[in-house]
Amino acid sequence: MSDLYTKEEISRLAEKALLELLEAARLEEGEILVVGCSTSEVQKKTIGSASNEAIGEWIFESLQKILKPRGIFLAAQCCEHLNRALVIEAAAAKKYGYPRVNAVPHLHAGGSFATAAYAGFEEPYLVESIQAAAGMDIGDTLIGMHLRPVAVPVRISFDHIGGAHLTLARTRPKYIGGERALYDPNMK
Repeated sequence: MSDLYTKEEISRLAEKALLELLEAARLEEGEILVVGCSTSEVQKKTIGSASNEAIGEWIFESLQKILKPRGIFLAAQCCEHLNRALVIEAAAAKKYGYPRVNAVPHLHAGGSFATAAYAGFEEPYLVESIQAAAGMDIGDTLIGMHLRPVAVPVRISFDHIGGAHLTLARTRPKYIGGERALYDPNMK
């Protein structure tokens, strides 16, 4: 790999992206952040063509070390071979009432990032869908189906991790009512 794709550089960019997203999203303890990650795309290869266990582990560890102390749950999206199911901690599944499904992600069905999450979580559960408060999509893995309604794009100071395009989103409550409604300016 080139110098751009070192553990240090990938980990630094993943951490920086997450911190900038957390600043914009203002997540609270107990909320869920969904992450989809193509390690193939990080290596500047076609999605699904070159899964890399090490890169999956580097990114998982970088994100989890920031999220766990904050009490924010990480949801790792699997690839389409597991129908974009998600690896989450059992505590998150139980808190939100997400039923468990039976599959174990691996390198060629689930992907490297989800496999790292399954190995790294205290009590991993696989669930079919969630409604996360925010999300990070590394390599155009299509996480939108797992965000709450009314997703808002978050722009940060860079838009790639390695060769992978980076898309971030937060969610906000729906505005209801009409022209006479007043809205809480703190709920952006």
